[in-house]
Amino acid sequence: MSILTILEALTYVVTILGLPFAIFIFAYEQRKRRETDEEEVHELLASRYTEFLKLVIAHPELKLRSREATPDLDPDQQDRVFALFEILIALFERAYLLLHEEPMSPRQRRRWLSWEDFMREWCAREDFRTRLPLLLRGEDPDFAALMLRLAREEEARASGATG
Repeated sequence: MSILTILEALTYVVTILGLPFAIFIFAYEQRKRRETDEEEVHELLASRYTEFLKLVIAHPELKLRSREATPDLDPDQQDRVFALFEILIALFERAYLLLHEEPMSPRQRRRWLSWEDFMREWCAREDFRTRLPLLLRGEDPDFAALMLRLAREEEARASGATG
């Protein structure tokens, strides 16, 4: 066998084995990069939600961590509540736009459901539900529909618990 024949045979081996292997490695690296990007987005959103909760804690007089609407708020306090709800809606919409897609992998679904839990928690508040149509003006239509559905479900749950 000549050296030229051996080199030609090696070229075939590299082409037959190497190319599929390279494609596999490329696809694997792309998937890992996508997972890392998704994790970074989730972490950033979680950090923003923590910042929002710090704002809530900084205003204990508004009692936003309770399930019931805070009675007897003066106009300034009502404005602050509305502003905090606006911040929250913007955060929820961003989470929806960045994390919600169909179909979802189990990991994506787990991340999304944690955000849906946050949304449900706030939709359980009567004053949040009452302000929701105004808060959702101009927001993504699919996100608005989701929030309104969650609000109806939480209102029904609250009615069922009390009635």
